[in-house]
Amino acid sequence: MKRYIYAGLFIACAITATAMPVAEVRFHNEASDTIKLNALLSKGSTLKESPGEIIAVLGREFIGTPYTASTLEDSVERLTINLDELDCTTYIETVMALALTIEEGRTSWRDFLYNLERLRYRGGNLDGYSSRLHYVSDWVVDNVHRGTFKEVTNQIPQHDYAVKTIDYMSSHRDQYPQLADPAQFERIKNVEIGYRSHRFPYIKRERLNNKPVKEALRNGDIVALTSRTPGLDVGHFGIIIIENGTPLLMYASSAEKKVVIDKLPLFDYLRRSKTLTGIRVFRLNN
Repeated sequence: MKRYIYAGLFIACAITATAMPVAEVRFHNEASDTIKLNALLSKGSTLKESPGEIIAVLGREFIGTPYTASTLEDSVERLTINLDELDCTTYIETVMALALTIEEGRTSWRDFLYNLERLRYRGGNLDGYSSRLHYVSDWVVDNVHRGTFKEVTNQIPQHDYAVKTIDYMSSHRDQYPQLADPAQFERIKNVEIGYRSHRFPYIKRERLNNKPVKEALRNGDIVALTSRTPGLDVGHFGIIIIENGTPLLMYASSAEKKVVIDKLPLFDYLRRSKTLTGIRVFRLNN
């Protein structure tokens, strides 16, 4: 039995028979968020498609939602839900948590909370700022180990491997107010120790226009766009939408200030960027 605290109340949520820790929830708009979550879960429960197709359908439900950065940041780390404003990460987390809940045959927003926490935090449990899986490589290692989703990058033709030390947060401590706390700073540094010379698969952007690569990508694939920025593994997140055999990117756009499907093919989208080098690909377990 898992309990969620919000607005001074305890809510019992019958997710599993085993005991789980308590997570504090911060809604942007509790009434509208819970209504929308239940409606999306109800709609998703009628879909008979694969998990990837469900992600594609649910992702489209947020097209036009305003882009807002840093909605997770607060003086106290809480399980934040904001369906009115999304950035590229919270968009992906929200859609994936919805799809996971649907795959479990559940239709309550309370079950969505469990899966959101499961995706966002180390071991699936919120335990302060440093328990959040800030780096995508850390997010992948932790969630793949727990079976939340799988990485399929190395199953895509013409993939390569990168080796990179991931330490952007500690190297740019002034950009993260929470790291003014020495304890939080040390915890983040301890996480980064595990990602010195970290090796991970990716598909170079130059290969995204190759037929075998395009044919291997599926509608609803989650993609992380790798970055050449020192200390940073990934610079962006999105969902693959296949139109007329061409992979496009659906994502929360800081430039367009909303969730969109980009007009350019994925290959051209990356080619116009100076910092993005390729993609990593993830799918929910079938």
